[in-house]
Amino acid sequence: MVTDNQVRILMKLINQEQLLKTAAAKAGMSEKTARKYRKLGELPSQCKVVHNWRTRPDPFDQEDWHWVEEVLENNDGIEAKTLFEVLQREHPGKYQDGQLRTFQRRVKLWRALKGPGNEVFFPQIYRPGEWCESDFTRMKSLGVTISGVPFDHMLYHFVLCYSNWETGTICFSESYESLSAGLQNALWRLGGVPRCHRTDNLSSAVNPVGNPEVFTDNYRGLAKHYGFESHKIQPGCPHENGDIEKRHDRFKKAVDQALMLRGSRDFASRGEYEQFLQKLFDQLNSGRRERLKEEMTVLRRLPRKRHDDYTEVRCQVTRFSTIRVLKNSYSLHSRLIGEQVKARIYADHIEVWYAQRKIERLPRLRGRNGHHINYRHIIDWLVRKPGAFENYRYKDDLFPTSQFRIAYDLLCCQHGSKQGNKHYLKILKLAAQRSETLVNENLRFLICRADGIDSELVEAMVESDLRPPAVTDVEVEQIDLKVYDQLLEYQEALAV
Repeated sequence: MVTDNQVRILMKLINQEQLLKTAAAKAGMSEKTARKYRKLGELPSQCKVVHNWRTRPDPFDQEDWHWVEEVLENNDGIEAKTLFEVLQREHPGKYQDGQLRTFQRRVKLWRALKGPGNEVFFPQIYRPGEWCESDFTRMKSLGVTISGVPFDHMLYHFVLCYSNWETGTICFSESYESLSAGLQNALWRLGGVPRCHRTDNLSSAVNPVGNPEVFTDNYRGLAKHYGFESHKIQPGCPHENGDIEKRHDRFKKAVDQALMLRGSRDFASRGEYEQFLQKLFDQLNSGRRERLKEEMTVLRRLPRKRHDDYTEVRCQVTRFSTIRVLKNSYSLHSRLIGEQVKARIYADHIEVWYAQRKIERLPRLRGRNGHHINYRHIIDWLVRKPGAFENYRYKDDLFPTSQFRIAYDLLCCQHGSKQGNKHYLKILKLAAQRSETLVNENLRFLICRADGIDSELVEAMVESDLRPPAVTDVEVEQIDLKVYDQLLEYQEALAV
C-alpha cells in the first residue's frame, strides 16, 4: 500500500528526474502506480471512497426497529441489551445472541444522531480571591491507625478555586461544629477571606427544602462574622462543587502514596498524624505560590477574633446525675442534681459551664443513645446504695480498667454477688479519693497472687503507700536447634 509520504516524495522527484521510472523507483513504487498518482494529483488518503452502504441485509425488521425507536424516545436511560432481550422473547429464534453487538452499535448510532442531548458542563473562569469551596470527605479507606487502633475519621477539606491552595482539618461528623472549626482553621491559616464560599447541601449549613431561609442561623452568623457570601450547589449535582470534589480524590491519592513511602500507616498519636497531613498540604501548596500571591493581594482582612466554634444548649441535671446532650447521656457530679447548666458543644468535645465557670470537659459521643458515666460523680451515693449496682443501667462504665473488672468478678466469686458489690464499690471509692493508678497496680498484684482479695486488703496496701513490683518482662532464650539434631541422632543409634 502506497502512503501519502511516498506520493509526496514522488511529486518532488518528478521535477528532478528525467524518467518517471527513476522517480517511481526512488519513491518505492512501480511506474504504473506513479503514473496513476501523477494523473490524479491527490494523496492516497484523499482517494479513499467513503463506505456508506451496507454489505449485508439489515438483520432488524423495520417494524421491530420502529418499536425500538419509540422505547428509546420515551426512556432515555434504558440499555440496548434490555431491548434486545425483549426482542428475543417476543420473537423466539428470530434474533441470535451473536447479534447483540450489532444491535448495540445501532442503538448507539441512533442516540448520537436522533437521541436527546446530553448534559453539558460549562468550564468556569475564576478570578483571584473570589471563590473558595469546601466539603467533607471520609478517610477510612486509607487504613490509618493510631497506636494500632483503626482511626475512622473524616477530613474537612478547603480549596481556593483560582490557585488550588488547599488545607484540611480532621473531624468525625458533618456537624456545624466541625464545619465551623474547619472553615475557620482554613481562613486563619490562609490569612484572608475570599469573597464567596460554596458548599454542599450540608444539613449543618443548609436548611431543608421549604424553609424560607436557605441557610441555618448558625451558618449565617458565621458568614456574617467573616463577611463572605454563602452559596450552595443544587441537590444531586456534585459537579457544581467540582474543584473540591476533584481535590478529594487527588489529595487522598497523595496521602496514600505518602503512607506507602513512609512504610507504615500507624501513628503514635493523633497529633503526629495531623503533622503528617499538614506537611503533605505544605508540599502540595508549594507549587501554587505564584497564583496564591495574586489571591493574597485581593483577599479580605480577617476579623479581630474567631467566631465561636461551639453551639450552646441549656440542660437540666436529672436525678440520675446525668444530662442529655444531642440524644446522648453524660454524668455530672451529684451535687448538681436539679440545677441548670450550659453545654457548649464543640466538634470533638463538650464543655459544661455552671455559674460562669467551666466545671467539666467531656468527650463528644457519636450517634445516639450513647453514654459517658464518670464513677467519681456518683460513687458517694452508690456506696450508700450498693444494691443498685447489680442492675445499674450504666454498670459497664464503672470499670475504669480491665483490672477493676477482673477484681469485681473475683470478689463476686469469693464473697457472693451482694457482698462482692459492696467490696468493689469500696475499692472504687478508694480509687476516686486516692489514686486510680495506685489502686489499679495493687489490684494487678493481688490478682496475680491469687490468694484472695477484699476491699480491706486493698485499702491497707494503699494506705501504707505500698508500691507493687513492676510487671516483669518475660524473656525466652533462643533455642539451639542443634540439640534436636543430637536427639534424633541418639534415637537412630538406639534403633541400630
